[in-house]
Amino acid sequence: MLHDQYVTLRELRADDAAALLVHVSPPEVSRHIAPAPTTVEGFKSFVRWTHAQRRRRLHAAFGLVPAGNLRPVGLLQFWPIERDYSTAEWGFVVGQQYWGTGLFGRGARLMLDFAFDTVGVLRMEARSAQVNARGNGALRKLGAIPEGTLRSAFRQGTRVADHVMWSILATEWRSVPRAGDGQG
Repeated sequence: MLHDQYVTLRELRADDAAALLVHVSPPEVSRHIAPAPTTVEGFKSFVRWTHAQRRRRLHAAFGLVPAGNLRPVGLLQFWPIERDYSTAEWGFVVGQQYWGTGLFGRGARLMLDFAFDTVGVLRMEARSAQVNARGNGALRKLGAIPEGTLRSAFRQGTRVADHVMWSILATEWRSVPRAGDGQG
């Protein structure tokens, strides 16, 4: 479990499924992410999958829980690209009512601190749909650097969009200004 006075990141639980469905499934939230489960049972299955992948050291998923809440309103996750986690990729989704509150930025900093300082990640990558101005802005605020465009890399149903490839290096992470925690 990772936390500060505003947010807790914790392992997902089966009884989080209903809350995740409410926060992650609305079209405004899910339009720029890989298809999420569409039922409570689907989210329970996803939670079981994250536990199995964590035990195999292939995935780390955290529920994003605001202070004073018991259930997550989003999630942050990362997985290795290199088997030793020296290079990893991460993704995130946050319920719309928490956009612009600073919750994501605080949770992301906790997760990235953990990834760089504890797991030993040297390079963290993220892909964001080019049309996702909010997601790209959040990555930029964290100090991520856009490295290029992956053409037609994001598919959701019949829709195809370009991805922006972002990176954050461990050597640069500590120099990212921490001001602005109240944003994003």
